[in-house]
Amino acid sequence: MPKKVKNSLARAFLAALALLFCVSAIGEFIQSTTIANVSKIYGENAKRRVVALNALMNSLKNESEQEKLKKVNEFFNSLRWANDMEVWGKKDYWATRMEFLGKGAGDCEDFVTAKYFTLKQLGVPTSKLYFTYVKALKFNQAHMVLSYYETPKSVPLILDNINGNIKIATQRTDLAPVYSFNGDSLYLAKQEGLGQVVPGGNKKQNPKWMELIDKMKKEGL
Repeated sequence: MPKKVKNSLARAFLAALALLFCVSAIGEFIQSTTIANVSKIYGENAKRRVVALNALMNSLKNESEQEKLKKVNEFFNSLRWANDMEVWGKKDYWATRMEFLGKGAGDCEDFVTAKYFTLKQLGVPTSKLYFTYVKALKFNQAHMVLSYYETPKSVPLILDNINGNIKIATQRTDLAPVYSFNGDSLYLAKQEGLGQVVPGGNKKQNPKWMELIDKMKKEGL
């Protein structure tokens, strides 16, 4: 076989192999059909955000939990804060991670939801991750952050879109905790430990959470 033909075949084989690898990589954390759907609904910029998240997750899969927290927090904090009325035309709308990436903007619940499910996919136990309602004292308004407990008795780390630096809860004197939940149980929030379980769980206390879970199932996540 002529050398030029052999080289051409080799290049074609490597190109096909690279394409196969890329397709596999795309689907590792976020399915290619999901990416295509985001592109169809929200456009190419949204698709680039989802592909960037998928690439980040691939790069983090063997990293420490601390590194995952840092990079995921930074990634989503690069998106724009906007209230639900501006983004969705509704007073209170809990967007899925793909909807948040699709719009490129959202409120505090959307930041927390996206971080929570990304860290969950990366293998961080949900027993360590809590949605925490707080009062942002500087702004005198309700706010939500993601709390990470290294152990059940640890003072949690706070992942927040207002202050992008991850700090322990006792250093966030600008926040007054109200209550926390992690999708399994609802807790009265304390800065140390998990707090007291509230009877009834989140199905009654957080109907928006249940709606969100249903939407994410439809997205295949």
